[in-house]
Amino acid sequence: MATRRFEDDLPPQPDSMQEPAPQPPQEPQAQQRPEQSEQSEQQRQPRRRGSSRQIAHMPRTLSQVLSEANDMVVRGDLSEYVPLPTGFDPLDGLIGGGLRKTELVLLGGAQGIGKTITALQMARNVAMRKDQYAFYLSYEHTETHLMNRLLCLESINPPEVQLDRGLRLKDLYDIVIAERARSTLRGTGEMASLQNILRENERTTMPIARMNQYADRLILVKASPVVTTLRAIREMTMRLCEATGGNVTVFIDYLQKVAIYPERASDESEKVTIIVEGLKDMALALGVPVVAIVAADREGLRSNRLHLYHLRGSSALDYECDIAIIMNNKYHILSKDVVAFNPYQARQFREWVVFTIEKNRAGRAMQDMEFHLHAPFFAFDPRGQRVQQQLIDDKLIET
Repeated sequence: MATRRFEDDLPPQPDSMQEPAPQPPQEPQAQQRPEQSEQSEQQRQPRRRGSSRQIAHMPRTLSQVLSEANDMVVRGDLSEYVPLPTGFDPLDGLIGGGLRKTELVLLGGAQGIGKTITALQMARNVAMRKDQYAFYLSYEHTETHLMNRLLCLESINPPEVQLDRGLRLKDLYDIVIAERARSTLRGTGEMASLQNILRENERTTMPIARMNQYADRLILVKASPVVTTLRAIREMTMRLCEATGGNVTVFIDYLQKVAIYPERASDESEKVTIIVEGLKDMALALGVPVVAIVAADREGLRSNRLHLYHLRGSSALDYECDIAIIMNNKYHILSKDVVAFNPYQARQFREWVVFTIEKNRAGRAMQDMEFHLHAPFFAFDPRGQRVQQQLIDDKLIET
């Protein structure tokens, strides 16, 4: 079966200063003819569902809400009741099964802790589902760099984590450069393409095959902190909702770099307030899950253990989000008693990251779980576990 494509519905890349926000897509001329104006209910359904999100703030009686929910269940749309797994097993179990529509999830941590690795791996896991799409906006990395990261991730194939087949970024670059050099030396006039190189090299054959399974459902944007505004993100998401029937999960990497216009902020705290309130409103109005990476402030970077109140910006981060996950290196937050008892074992924990759910509107908060980070391959082992050792700041963890 051929894979559906939505390139015609996707907005232009927002890196150009000429268009600060993408324009709504134009209907093809062939669809404007009177004899083709009537469409089946199934064809109109995605657009109708997307349009209904736009009136989410209109007053409705409880009977109307019940009737609309009933219609969704009759159609077989159970998205309001079935969460979308992130693929990080113990995390999904603690947040009610996964991501839910209308929710804003914050992912915080210090630099280099693995926030982008986590978000991109979650986006990959979402896009692996045949009926779901992931929209990943990165203010720090190009689309090509993210693609190369995914190839490295797929080389170890989480959750199998086959490290003996792992492909590092340098390995990938060497393969491409070497094969291009060989094709040049042959002098045949035909240069090897990237896809042919990846398909034919024994180390990259399986990674590219795995990535192609979801390549049409993972949408990447190299966002600009100047022109990729909050409004532009909302417009792009709205168009993707129309094209996919609302089956989109949005990932923002990262929140503090989102541009605001025409709004103006007097300081970073006010800017972050505008952004986080806008992202939460977008999640509610369009009915999509939003996962946003948030950077830590200076005090948080100096602290022994990062917490939600250390995230850069304003207190609106705490108020507006539904789930807040804070990442810390396990070695750095182990109790001194644990380190003194077995220093060799403690050093092994440098490759483990503790995910703490510090806010959870749908369940228990202050829950700790740990995941093994394989940084050279830009991947976590998603088969994590509850933290067994004693951590510092236990008085903040116990509930």
